Amino acid sequence: MSMQEASATLRTVIGLDGTPPRLADATVVLIDYQSTYREGVMALDGAEPALAAAAQLLAAARAAGAPVVHVVNDGGPGTPYDVRAEIGAISAPVAPAAGEPVVVKTFPDAFHGTELARVLAGFDADGPRRDLVLAGFMTHMCVAAAAQGAFREGRRPTVVAEACATRPLPGPNGRTVPAAQLHAAALATIGDLYGTVLAEVADLTGPVPQKI
Repeated sequence: MSMQEASATLRTVIGLDGTPPRLADATVVLIDYQSTYREGVMALDGAEPALAAAAQLLAAARAAGAPVVHVVNDGGPGTPYDVRAEIGAISAPVAPAAGEPVVVKTFPDAFHGTELARVLAGFDADGPRRDLVLAGFMTHMCVAAAAQGAFREGRRPTVVAEACATRPLPGPNGRTVPAAQLHAAALATIGDLYGTVLAEVADLTGPVPQKI
């Protein structure tokens, strides 16, 4: 195998199914779409296009009757993640509707020390909903951690890439790792074992009819 060829994923090697779920049969989990990621010190590259894709995913989930759970990170007063302040609020394009649970976390993995597993189990009452559709901020941090947590919990996570975003970070060699590179690497890590990665919302919902 040449240096340019991708190796087989662990999912392929051990025979895990990569078929995307039917949206109506899944639960959609929207992660940390907080205002802090749109401006200021935590602003992400591509936050606005990702948020627009998330709004499209949310609308499709509601239309399909799929349960939706919103997750927010609470860093406490004085931090960029203060859920009591405007900076820590969920962005308006994906604001929760009445009846959609909001799970508060203080750790990147949305399952760690939270009510998420219990909330998801509540949606299983009418039949198992192992499939989770995940999207959010940041790709390399809380989205990746949630995918790992979902895999550990026996769920089947699918991550929608265009509805995620991250930011450039310092690399070990002193050079900046561009946001696009970090985003791609995080998604590749998820796709290696923890879940299925889809490029676009349309890969899950089908093409959106064009208005004439």
